[in-house]
Amino acid sequence: MLVDKECEVPLTFVEQLCELALWAPNHKKTWPWRFALFSGDGRRRLGETMVADMVAADFGDEGKRMKTAGKYLRTPSTLVVGCASHDNEMLHAENRDAVAAGIQNLLLAATSLGLATFWSTPALTQPPRVLDLCGFEPDDRIVGIIYVGWAERTCDAPERPAIDLTVIDR
Repeated sequence: MLVDKECEVPLTFVEQLCELALWAPNHKKTWPWRFALFSGDGRRRLGETMVADMVAADFGDEGKRMKTAGKYLRTPSTLVVGCASHDNEMLHAENRDAVAAGIQNLLLAATSLGLATFWSTPALTQPPRVLDLCGFEPDDRIVGIIYVGWAERTCDAPERPAIDLTVIDR
């Protein structure tokens, strides 16, 4: 991803992107989306907090932890997107699906605004210190960490495989 690391993304744009995420289907209207925006030195704090959770969980080697400590500085804005838990197993799964669909809405809208984005899977999906830093509940989980910045240039879309569609008409 090639972004201008110095050009901030206006908060109003990020708020609009999060609002569009809420338009994703949510079967039982559980409203599972959680958002936390990190910019400025907050991005460094996110990295340090994620590393503390990795150490506590005995996850990753020193190289992975060092990479994690600095990777949220890649773009001017880093958006953590979380998902509320649910006691019902089916609704728990549907909540994650709704959040993932919401992230897709957000990514498409960001592209239409000229923003570059990257959806990253976090090192841990339920890092207690990061969840607390984000203002999320302890049983929430992180579905994605979205890097957001202004594109310096466009990137070619990767080739996609041919569609494998089975048609049953009788």
